[in-house]
Amino acid sequence: MKSALMLGVNPDFEREPNDFYATDPKAIGTALPTFRAIGLCKEVWECACGMGHIAKVLIDAGYNVYSSDKINRGFGVVLDFLKCEKPFNGDILTNPPFKDAASFVEKAMQLLRKGNKVWLFLKIQFLESRTRKALFKKYPPRFVAVYSERQKCAKDADFKRYCKNSNTQTYAWFVFEKGFVGNPQIIWI
Repeated sequence: MKSALMLGVNPDFEREPNDFYATDPKAIGTALPTFRAIGLCKEVWECACGMGHIAKVLIDAGYNVYSSDKINRGFGVVLDFLKCEKPFNGDILTNPPFKDAASFVEKAMQLLRKGNKVWLFLKIQFLESRTRKALFKKYPPRFVAVYSERQKCAKDADFKRYCKNSNTQTYAWFVFEKGFVGNPQIIWI
């Protein structure tokens, strides 16, 4: 029988039950030129805002940001994005719980108007799996903007504790445009 360490699992690491892994604000600052080049709408809904790490950078950059989260973490309004029904006239940009990322794409495509985009900060592994392959056929990403350097996310936004060493994850922005058909363009940040 293989041990947890042999399988690459840290037995002392317990996942955050709601998949709250905050995005380092530096990752957003680094991506701002890419957001502008692709055409991030001035009106943005950050629908898994956590403690506001993404929203605050966007607000400082001049975007009008509506912030919400399923759980009250002291920033934004309490709202379960996956249960929303009201259309949104702008772009949706967030770091969703990885386990719910495909559901976030589906819900965003219901709520957005044609031509608007959903921007998801996800591990590059989101490209893998048979179920997501079906999602990508239904909603092909318009862009996959891959970071050329590793970015940091921290469980419960505890950057001091969880980001002491280099990060082993590669992140990208998966940008889905409502109404887009075709092949995604890969760009680097």
